[in-house]
Amino acid sequence: MSEIDYIPLNLDLQNTITTEQAWHYSIVPKMMDGGRLEFFVDEEKNNISLKEELEILLGKSVLLETSTSVLIQKTLGKYYRKNNVLSSGKQSKEFTKKSDDFLVSLIGEARDLSSSDIHIETYEERCRVRIRIDGLLIERYTLNKSEYPALINKIKIKANLDISEKRLPQDGRIFFNHEGHKFDIRVSVLPTLHGEKIVLRLLSNDATDIDIRQLGFGEKELNDYREGIKKPNGIVLISGPTGSGKTTTLYATLKILNKETTNILTVEDPIEYTLEGINQVQLKESIGLTFASALRTFLRQDPDVIMLGEIRDGETAQMAIRAALTGHLVLSTIHTNSAWGTISRLVDMGVPPFLVASTLNTSVAQRLVRLLCTECKRKEKFSENLYPRNFKTDRKIEEHAVPVGCEHCYYTGYKGRKAVYEVISIDYELAESIKNNTLSVSSLLKDRNIRTLANNAFVLFENGNTSIEEIYPMLLNNY
Repeated sequence: MSEIDYIPLNLDLQNTITTEQAWHYSIVPKMMDGGRLEFFVDEEKNNISLKEELEILLGKSVLLETSTSVLIQKTLGKYYRKNNVLSSGKQSKEFTKKSDDFLVSLIGEARDLSSSDIHIETYEERCRVRIRIDGLLIERYTLNKSEYPALINKIKIKANLDISEKRLPQDGRIFFNHEGHKFDIRVSVLPTLHGEKIVLRLLSNDATDIDIRQLGFGEKELNDYREGIKKPNGIVLISGPTGSGKTTTLYATLKILNKETTNILTVEDPIEYTLEGINQVQLKESIGLTFASALRTFLRQDPDVIMLGEIRDGETAQMAIRAALTGHLVLSTIHTNSAWGTISRLVDMGVPPFLVASTLNTSVAQRLVRLLCTECKRKEKFSENLYPRNFKTDRKIEEHAVPVGCEHCYYTGYKGRKAVYEVISIDYELAESIKNNTLSVSSLLKDRNIRTLANNAFVLFENGNTSIEEIYPMLLNNY
């Protein structure tokens, strides 16, 4: 057992004791067999009185097996995370008493752990709750099938949804206000084979603390980006997959542009941040308030800057181009793999290349990269076999940092994320390439010293800030 970093636990075993009990007694569940519970216990805490106390507390026969203090501490740090609200060790049977308390505690816990989403889902035999931390889902609770409908209905009521409708998807919002914490939650209900799955998206309300210099831009990328947003008209587009931080970058931009002399309008789905001085519109497609229809109205509202949450279709793209041509600065997001790929995406949506060339100021691609925990990362000898087959670099790496895991990072090896950017400023020569529909411009980008996502991600890896596994997908798309 000393050869591994922690004792593996399934969720049923984990839920036999609470987080408080696990840490107080320095015990880790080993096996549950009818009326008997077996635990690993810290070698420094094992004694006869502990066994007797646990039997009285848990109401079952207890068997203790000694383990090292280090192994026990690592296991507790991984499976029984300490925080100020309800912890993962709580037994599911306690949730039925006050399901509202559990929901409030669950949301509070997710917020404390900087989680972006809560997934509540049901299967044939069991139900579970997962939360997304630093981009990855972590299972936190199991629920009895009998408890699940009450929790779903409680969420539906809070989100003003129809509790009798179980066949169709529903979307709603909850305004969370508890013990001084105030923020919005987007609720999505999806009918599945064994019942309804709910995803709660926790939205940050205040954008005043967002600083564009802290997001991850390199010096050159930030200067190029600032030049693009200083222009009085044109389009600035940010591309990347869902959850890559595009909206945060947009709001950091709006914070720079937000002046008393400027009229800024946004249409979003959902409104993730609020910023004093900006007029924000929530998309409502069910009543015809789409990106395109909102944009038409915006043009009659004397705007200086328009922010569209996303360019999803040809109609929205055409309206954005029209707004840029009539003297407005338009900011938006789009789903493509690279900054230059944005051009071909717009052309595919039906926007003529000459219009793209004359309106696009700056194209940005971004991704979020998990950072290694500074408390526990360690150096190892590096082998070039770890690179993707098509990735080539002239920089020699002798050692690289790898994730280990400790109590500071909940034994994941990672703590926090940083954005990686690729910024292309459209100058005359690049605009001519767009007009001529010349999409292979690698040599032009290299002449301008434009660093790709792969280049900038590699710098983070080279400096020991992240692992090769974390940047591997970006190295695959290097061009």
